[in-house]
Amino acid sequence: MDPVKVNTMRNKGKVRKKRYMSEEKKDMISGYLYIAPFFIIFAVIGLYPVLFSIFLGFQKWNGLSPMTFVGFANFKIVLTDPLFWKSVYNTIVIGLMGTAPQLVFGIIFAYLLNLAFLKLKNFFRVTIFLPYITSMVAVALIFSVLFSDHESSLANYVLSLAGLDPVNWSSSEWGTKIAISIMVFWRWVGYNTIIYLAGIQSIPNDLYEAATIDGANKFQQLLHITMPMLKPFIVLTVFTSTVGALQLFSEPTVFLGNSAFTRDEAMTIVMYLYRDAFKLQSFGTASATAIILLVLITAFAAINTFLTSGMGRKRGGNK
Repeated sequence: MDPVKVNTMRNKGKVRKKRYMSEEKKDMISGYLYIAPFFIIFAVIGLYPVLFSIFLGFQKWNGLSPMTFVGFANFKIVLTDPLFWKSVYNTIVIGLMGTAPQLVFGIIFAYLLNLAFLKLKNFFRVTIFLPYITSMVAVALIFSVLFSDHESSLANYVLSLAGLDPVNWSSSEWGTKIAISIMVFWRWVGYNTIIYLAGIQSIPNDLYEAATIDGANKFQQLLHITMPMLKPFIVLTVFTSTVGALQLFSEPTVFLGNSAFTRDEAMTIVMYLYRDAFKLQSFGTASATAIILLVLITAFAAINTFLTSGMGRKRGGNK
């Protein structure tokens, strides 16, 4: 074979290979460019504030004057402040009162909305989801009327029918907590119901038919089929609800109005953080509070996720 032709063929192969590699690199660069806006926005809006907040946790800064490094002094100030621990207590109590019932009732409502004989399913599904998309301003107006301190308010009228004394909902310790917890429950129960409903509809009907043939009633089917199959959805809602409960801010703020940051009956951790940053101009202690809140959220979310993910494991092991 002619050596010239052999060299020509080799050169063509190298050119094709180079062209192929260049096209591959072009595709790779093109792909990175397509996803670059997300990472740029995340770095500017998400990552940078997080890193800057961690940095501020060790600084003394009022937003205008130069920063001064103070080490762990901000954490000491926060952890020795009785109001901070009061806010932790309020957050946990209101979170439990407003979150735990909505998870239980969410499963019950989802199961009822999935029943075959139920009429007007779409109407009930839209109705139960409406509070989630309702404006917080409208929610505040509604609940300020329902839970007014006046004896003629709807909440106090219901109590009077039961022979109970009226409650100062917006000024008493537990009245405020109960009113805010009901607001949280009312606003978020529909969100969890829709998630559970999607989970129930993903369960094969063959399981229910086989259970019916075996003589299992509706309650037994709910307990032994629906609940175990809903486990991933329960883990998801418990995790998101835990994070949301520890970040509670909008409901107590709009319910109490201007007095929200001057009283401690419903002061939550995020409200304490907001007060330090934008009321007292103490961004160092506010950032330290944010870091402590991150640790609390991680701990509570890990515990709740561990407990819910282990649901039914012992029963399965015994079998």
